[in-house]
This record gives sequence, structure tokens and C-alpha cells, in this order.
Amino acid sequence: MRAVDIIVKKREKGELTREEIDFFIQGFTAGNVPDYQASAFAMAVLLNGMTPRETTDLTVAMANSGQTLDLRDVVDIAVDKHSSGGVGDKTSLAVLPIVAACGLPVGKMSGRGLGFSGGTLDKLESIPGYRVDLSTDEFKKQLKEIGVVLAGQSLDLAPADGRLYALRDVTGTVPSIPLIASSIMCKKIAAGAHAILLDVKTGLGAFMETLQDARVLANLMADIGKLAGREVVALLSDMNQPLGCAVGNSLEVVEAIETLQGGGPYDFREHCLHVSAHMLVLGKRADFLAEGRAMAENAIGNGSAFEKFRMLVQAQGGDVSYVDDTTKFPRARFVSVENAARSGIISKVNARGVGEASVILGAGRAKKSDAVDHAVGIIVHKKVGSWAEKGEPLFTIHADDEAKLAEARALTLAAHEFSDAVVPPLPLFYD
Repeated sequence: MRAVDIIVKKREKGELTREEIDFFIQGFTAGNVPDYQASAFAMAVLLNGMTPRETTDLTVAMANSGQTLDLRDVVDIAVDKHSSGGVGDKTSLAVLPIVAACGLPVGKMSGRGLGFSGGTLDKLESIPGYRVDLSTDEFKKQLKEIGVVLAGQSLDLAPADGRLYALRDVTGTVPSIPLIASSIMCKKIAAGAHAILLDVKTGLGAFMETLQDARVLANLMADIGKLAGREVVALLSDMNQPLGCAVGNSLEVVEAIETLQGGGPYDFREHCLHVSAHMLVLGKRADFLAEGRAMAENAIGNGSAFEKFRMLVQAQGGDVSYVDDTTKFPRARFVSVENAARSGIISKVNARGVGEASVILGAGRAKKSDAVDHAVGIIVHKKVGSWAEKGEPLFTIHADDEAKLAEARALTLAAHEFSDAVVPPLPLFYD
């Protein structure tokens, strides 16, 4: 078997066998298949696609290219959650403590932010002392003892995927839906997930801007899960406007804490309850969604979800006094409130524009080596469909640099549009 023959077969729209895909990925991982051949393979897949069976075989081959995590000795069922990312998406910070408080243990490996899409680890590290670099033994011990872990990737999971993604990034092959789906699912399978909840975003602030593309990706990932023997539920959720109000690391942590205490923005709370309900059904703790939602609401209402978040922070070395008193989080040097210049109904709050403004402030990274400022960010006060009175606060910018504040203000202002006609609120979920 030769790598070039596999590339040619896919170039000619042939369907690859499992053996051919295994050979190619094993050779690529070992260094026997050079980068230029892997790049050619990625381009052939981009242009000609893959069947669900091919994509599943590619996913499993990449999952098996490195270490794998087996959680069966600490949990009865390992349920994982993945969000395709977005602006203001701090869902894991609230959902994991909620479902853990309902008796479903969840150990999640998260990543850092790049571009306008924020990263869970960056948010957690705004809590002084919080450790994201747990060993595998620490990860499993904490999962067994308190039922919740939120850490960085401790194993060399799916190294073939990391190498292939780096090539896709510089060869124009990132938009391939089979390669996106296999990239997401291989890490979940390698991390020991038996059941997976996928939160696939669509809209202006999502990688999949159209609902049609998001649906294709969600269906393919569900097919991969089924063919790989996993149970998968994919939700299609809106990312045309920021989720919740806070965009920025410590600001989002505070909003998640407020939500766990029974407050928080309506849209974010509803999003978390819906995701939690699905996870509780997947994890066999609830028989149907309404029961799962009631359990999640009860966990917030009786304080057990907030207490589980405290336990998580404490277990991973974080200063829990910041959780108990959120005024302790560092405050940006400049806090500027932008008031509405006119009255009207908000017709757009472009999530990408707000996200890019937050990157300018330092809340996100333009490139991987950039440092993150945990204190800066944006609070969006109005949602699409809501009325804004002239002179009423539209958004608040938290900045450490006046020039960056001015630039972020202009971008965030441009992200807002008004209408004199009635504009319906955006749906939280499409399907």
C-alpha cells in the first residue's frame, strides 16, 4: 500500500477502505507520510468529500493515533459535551456543576481561545490558583471523589489530528465538513466519552454561519458517533448575537456564577438548562427532557449546583473566595458605558463584531502566543428584539488601554443596529 495511491483514489472520487485510511493515518503519525502528502489528502477530501463510514474510520484512526483515556473504572457512563465555540459561550462553567449536582459525573478536557471565540481554560484561569494541568491520575481521582473536572488536555490525545489541523490551517482546507467532524469527534472518543452532547453553533459569530451547513455538520457527527458505538445528541443553537451579556474572561466567570446562584441573563440560563437536560438524559439520570430540566432547575434552586462549582474550584487549587465574593476579581483600568444614541428596537448585535472587539481589548488571542488579559471585555446590555431608549446603556467596555478602548467601542457600536419596526427575538435553538 502506498500513500500516493490513496491520495489518487480520493482525488478520483473513490471511497477509501478502513485499511487504507488506517495505513495513511498511522504513516502520517509515524512520520512516514510527509506533510505534503497529508496536505494533498486533505485537499482531495475537501473537494470530493467522504461518506459517513469513511469519516468514521478516519475519526477512529485519529483517535487511536495516541493515548486514550478509559473512565469506566470511575464512572458508569462517561458523558462529554462539546461546543463549536462562539462569543460569550461560558456554558461549560455552569452546565458541568449543574449536571454533577444532579448525580451525573462529568470530566471535561477543554481548550484555550483563539480568535474571537473564547476558551474555557482562559476563563477559569481568571480565578487565582486554578490548575488546568491535571495528570491523568488526578483527573480520574477528582472525577471519582467530587464528580466534576474541568481541565486541559492531560494526555497526548489524537496527535494525528493536531498535526493534520496545523496543515489544514495553512493549506486552505479548514472548511471541509468531514475533516471538521472527524477532528471534533476523534478527541471526544479518545477522551473516553460513551455519550456526547454537541452544541453546534450557527450564525454570524459561528464557524458554521448558515443553518444548512450547521445541520450537515451536526448530522455527520451524529452519524460518526452511531457508527463508532457512541450515543450522540447534537443541538443547533444560535450564535448571531453573544450568548448571555458578558464577553471576556473574568466577566464571563462572574456571569456563570450569578447563573448558578439563580440569576444571570435569561438567554444564558435557558441555554444551560436545555443543555443540562439533554446531558442528564444521555447520562441515564433522567428518562425524558422535562424531567432533566426540572432536575437542573432544582440544582440551581437548592444551591447544590453553586456548591458543586465551589468544590470544583477548590479541588483544582483555585481561590474559592473569588467565587464567594466576585468583587475580588481584578477590575479593568477603564470602564466606559456607551448609551444608545437613539430610541428603537435592536435588530442586530453582531456576535463576530463584539468578539473581535474583545480580542482588540486583550480578552482573546489573535495568535496562539498572545497573552490574555482576564479583566477586560464587554457587557452587552440589549438583545435582538428588545427596546432601547435613547440615553439608556447599550454596552459597557472594560479596558486597560484607552486606544484599544476607542477601537473596541467603534467595533461594538458598528455591531449594533436599530429598527423602528418590530423585530422578533432570536431563537435560542433551531433544532
